[in-house]
Amino acid sequence: MTKTAIVTGGTRGIGAAISVALKAAGYKVAANYAGNDDAAKKFTEKTGIATYKWDVSNYEECAAGIAKIETDLGPVSVLVNNAGITRDAMFHKMTPGQWGEVINTNLTGLFNMTHPVWTGMRDRKFGRVINISSINGQKGQAGQANYSAAKAGDIGFTKALAQEGARAGITVNAICPGYIGTEMVRAIDEKVLNERIIPQIPVGRLGEPEEIARCVVFLASDDAGFITGSTLSANGGQYFS
Repeated sequence: MTKTAIVTGGTRGIGAAISVALKAAGYKVAANYAGNDDAAKKFTEKTGIATYKWDVSNYEECAAGIAKIETDLGPVSVLVNNAGITRDAMFHKMTPGQWGEVINTNLTGLFNMTHPVWTGMRDRKFGRVINISSINGQKGQAGQANYSAAKAGDIGFTKALAQEGARAGITVNAICPGYIGTEMVRAIDEKVLNERIIPQIPVGRLGEPEEIARCVVFLASDDAGFITGSTLSANGGQYFS
């Protein structure tokens, strides 16, 4: 039976690459998005992957969205918590709103998405939860106290939940991308990219979204059944944890 996968933030950047790769691997894929209707429409037209709109920071919206996907595509076996936002500011200038928005999406969003699928995964004795954290959740980053805290929290969530899911056939793992060549990163001034960012990456280049997607496909597979509670760093050697 074909397994159903949900990818949050699944219509752009790394999330889009993950959605496409999972579909190519034989999954029925639902791509969640929060705001960009035009991008979601173009993504579906291009890939044939169904899109579903809700805000992962809202528990009720997550539960309703997941229920709709399970009606349309079947029980969720694979959940990729990829949705994330940034509200960067140096800490002395950071507002409570900037802090709260990032924590609510990038950390609480994992609870909001995973909680509604957890019981079904336990009942079926199978599940794959893959959380997209960040290199900055491992090493920290100036101007990103909110983002780094949330992404570090994602790793703690992963380790705790892996212990609960193991006996029920559920694996929970995290992936920490480094600098990936998404539209957002490639929009950075070329001088800044070439002089300040890429020199920090030992392999000498940005990663590609498809490289993160391949990590997800592996962790979602039956071949990865003995891997749980792990953090996979995909950062070109920029940071070793």
